[in-house]
Amino acid sequence: MSMNEVIVTDIVHETPTIISIYLAKPDGTPIGHYVPGAHIDVEGPTAVTRQYSLCGRPDGDNAYVVAVKREPSSRGGSEALHQLKVGDRLKISEPRNLIEIAEDAQHHILIAGGIGITPMHSMARYMDVRNISFELHYFASSEEEAAFLPILREKCPEKLHAHLGISRDQQTEVLKKLVSNAPDGSHAYLCGPDGFMDKVTEILSTGFSSDEIHSENFHAAEIDNSGNTSFTVELEGEEYDIPTNRSIVEVLNENGAGIDTSCEEGICGTCIMTVLEGVPEHRDNVLTPSEREANETMAVCVSRTKEPKLVLDYF
Repeated sequence: MSMNEVIVTDIVHETPTIISIYLAKPDGTPIGHYVPGAHIDVEGPTAVTRQYSLCGRPDGDNAYVVAVKREPSSRGGSEALHQLKVGDRLKISEPRNLIEIAEDAQHHILIAGGIGITPMHSMARYMDVRNISFELHYFASSEEEAAFLPILREKCPEKLHAHLGISRDQQTEVLKKLVSNAPDGSHAYLCGPDGFMDKVTEILSTGFSSDEIHSENFHAAEIDNSGNTSFTVELEGEEYDIPTNRSIVEVLNENGAGIDTSCEEGICGTCIMTVLEGVPEHRDNVLTPSEREANETMAVCVSRTKEPKLVLDYF
């Protein structure tokens, strides 16, 4: 995947632990628009690449904005990004989407937990100026830790429902009420910590189909590789043996396939391939339940197969 150099033009402290980083082209030309809910890969000062949602105005073209929460125990280099200064340079990918506004929905329910506000912020701002029906439920531990709360209160106060410092039981009641009051034709969108996402998804599933629930998760799931078996992959008429200790994408790229990769943890969607024959064993956090059930695509950085052979093609 090609990476483009950008320059840090501004850094805003949103909360004690979250900063917004403004990224522009070094030559000052417009950086371009993006689809609400998009994310980019960011290669930080430590050469670690991680995914961050774009959280500025999707129709603004002066700079991309990403918000980074400082996580001292993180492997993602958030501490290094918090040390950036205006004028520093980074490398980023082109924007792409794991979560998008559903065109067939009549109403949109955005649900954010903590730093999960980042994609919801851009989606809310986009829908608000276009009079698209939506509501935003923002769960945070406190007002001090709620990034973008002031601007959301200013721009879309009647659409914003801030749930600050409430207990787990209160969260459950809010979510159940949200489901029961959802207008016909609603779709739900969620982003936040793993435990929060699991809880929200479980409650939403009582009133929404899997195709009506859209989520973004940049945290890789734990994968048990102890039961791995070897198998064969066919690509463009050539067959390749995939051993128990290697991924599909590793073997294919070693043989010149040229498949783009980024996270290599099943969370970014870069390495998706088309399945022509065989049944994948999905281990990613990218595909929707309906996409997994269809078995027409798979993330070849982590997923494997339930059968002795897969026939793949480029996506």
